[in-house]
Amino acid sequence: MTEVSSLTGRLLVATPALADPNFDRAVVLLLDHDEEGSLGVVLNRPTPVGVADILAPWAALTGEPGVVFQGGPVSLDSALGVAVVPGGLSGEGGIPSVDSGARPHDDGVEVAGAPAADRAGVQSGDEPLGWRRVHGAIGLVDLEAPPELLAAVLGSLRIFAGYAGWGPGQLEDELVEGAWYVVDSEPGDVSSPDPEQLWRAVLRRQRNELAMVATYPDDPSLN
Repeated sequence: MTEVSSLTGRLLVATPALADPNFDRAVVLLLDHDEEGSLGVVLNRPTPVGVADILAPWAALTGEPGVVFQGGPVSLDSALGVAVVPGGLSGEGGIPSVDSGARPHDDGVEVAGAPAADRAGVQSGDEPLGWRRVHGAIGLVDLEAPPELLAAVLGSLRIFAGYAGWGPGQLEDELVEGAWYVVDSEPGDVSSPDPEQLWRAVLRRQRNELAMVATYPDDPSLN
């Protein structure tokens, strides 16, 4: 199989031509991308459900808006925590498997946990317990860990219900078809206080022709 250059940690920004309503104007943070497929979360789909309603212990650590975000159309009954830990932490780590690592929470919501070695207190590099790096300062939180383990080091936290997934080669095909722009992420993208404007904001900061796409009207017939 042809080797795939990993896009883990980068953003997929839906092009105006993408017709799938699940990803209309979506900004997706890729948490994993290799020859076996891709997994990410949509950063700009807030729901009316408060974090306190399903994961009360973590509610105090989530920023505004303090709601659960719909991470994608897959496994909407599972929850993932994506958090930024500022500072010069060293080392790189993978991400826990959403399918094999999710466990039921007390209220029936499945939560994605860290690998067994991390839950036993063994952590790679200088990563804090309960957090596993995805890219740079961005990582996944073990939502079954005590929140106080991370309270002192978290820069931001967002809770997602479900995720976006692609099989082997599927995302690459969509990129060839022009469904997505691929751009660099910034730690602040995870916790944008105005997620409805994130699509335009990410495009506007690009130093090329993509900045002009940010002005594309919501209704193309008005253009």
